[in-house]
Amino acid sequence: MNADHRREPGNREGRRPGEPGPAGPDRGRLDPTTGPARPTLGVGIGPAVGIGPGQAAQIRPAGVGAFTPPPSTFYDDVGGAPTFRALTDAFYAGVAEDPQLRALYPEADLGPAKDRLRMFLEQYWGGPTTYSQQRGHPRLRMRHAPFTVTPAMRERWLTHMRAAVDTLHLAPLHEQLLWDYLERAAHAMVNAPEDPQDPATAV
Repeated sequence: MNADHRREPGNREGRRPGEPGPAGPDRGRLDPTTGPARPTLGVGIGPAVGIGPGQAAQIRPAGVGAFTPPPSTFYDDVGGAPTFRALTDAFYAGVAEDPQLRALYPEADLGPAKDRLRMFLEQYWGGPTTYSQQRGHPRLRMRHAPFTVTPAMRERWLTHMRAAVDTLHLAPLHEQLLWDYLERAAHAMVNAPEDPQDPATAV
């Protein structure tokens, strides 16, 4: 055993004499100056729904004068803005041809809704934060509360989104990550049961 690490009497932490030890609620926490944080590549829906895996904080230790390239994000890996524009263009083309789903969009022009979805997805996956700058926290469930989103509408939404994702021809891993998130998001937006008397919910 190295003499520098021998325990002194009464010192169960193995510290050198006079060296302060951990105490209080900070004991055991990772010091961000000595080790990297581990960002979570999660795609679930939760309180921080607008903060996606592409935006997770990444703390990387580096020596004096060292250069650490910024990590790439999902947004970068799949092609950036053109990819998300293609996704939303294809999705809303499908919505425009679906009378039941189209009825959930009160605006005569689907263009603003398309832009909002594109900006949200870009931000979630690590791209520009334009969505939050213009609209604040996403609060997806709150924003969808005024609309009757049934399981049938969810399935229609997913049908058109699946077709849109397929047009991108992403790498299998990227496609799976994106689709997992979209499915979770769609399920989280449902706020009403099926109403067999409502023709808008008939599939």
